[in-house]
Formats: sequence, structure tokens, C-alpha cells
Amino acid sequence: MPMLFPTRNDLPADARAKLVDILNQFLADTFDLRSQTKHCHWNVKGPNFIALHKLLDELTDELDEYADEIAERATALGGLATGTVRMAAAASRIAEFPAAVVEGNDLVAALSDRYAALAKSTRAAIDETDELGDKDTADLFTEVSRGLDKSLWFLEAHLQG
Repeated sequence: MPMLFPTRNDLPADARAKLVDILNQFLADTFDLRSQTKHCHWNVKGPNFIALHKLLDELTDELDEYADEIAERATALGGLATGTVRMAAAASRIAEFPAAVVEGNDLVAALSDRYAALAKSTRAAIDETDELGDKDTADLFTEVSRGLDKSLWFLEAHLQG
């Protein structure tokens, strides 16, 4: 059970506690994917270097925005956002990025797997948070889901054709 602060938010405390747990799980996953994307930005090699370097920086910025929105939603519900690097690493469900993968297409394929995994779990969270009576958090996850799908499309486009 997460720590809850007093709030006038009308969602029941037990629902808010479950929502904060869900949000913190996604904060960890998103923050981890953000760090992996930045790792890729720093280390990408190959003929598409500049295009991928720039794209990966943009994707990192988007993940920063998602993490901020997720953390702020957890606190708006009276929870504590557990968002340090160590907290994220300990809780993340995202597979660790293979450090030796640096060649453009291999890097994009490995990163695409991780984006797809987060997008899939985010879609499940839409329904889960809606069932807890929190359409606002479900809407937040819908926004994140759309963005992750778009980012995955951008990544996969480098592997096609």
C-alpha cells in the first residue's frame, strides 16, 4: 500500500492507492525506457547516425514529458511519485538494453522491442485505471499509448524497405 497524503480528491482512498501503484510502475518503466533511449542516442553508429541521433534525442524528450505527467498524476491523487534512477531501475519491467548493440538497425530493433513492450502494457493500464473509476488517468495512459505507438512507427520505419 503506497503512502497517501490527505486530499479532497473524491476518488476512494483504496482506488487512489491502486492507481498510485499503477502510476509508479509506469513511472519506473517510462524512466527506464527514457534512459535506454538516451543511451542509444549517445552510442548509435552507422550510416544513418545523424538521423537516428536526432530522432533518439526527440524520443528521449517525449519520454521525459510522459514521466513528468505520470509522476504529477500520482501526486495529484495524494500519492508519492517514486522516481529516482535507483527506484526506477529496481521496479522497471523493461528489459535491459544490450550495451554492445550500437549499429543503427540492430540498435533500432532492440529499442523497438522495448517501445512495443511499454506500449502493450500501457494499453492494458488504460482499461485497468478506467475500471478503478479514474477516467483522467485512463486518458493520460491513452495519450501516452498514442505517443508510444507513434514513436514505435518512427523507429520501425528505419527497419523497413
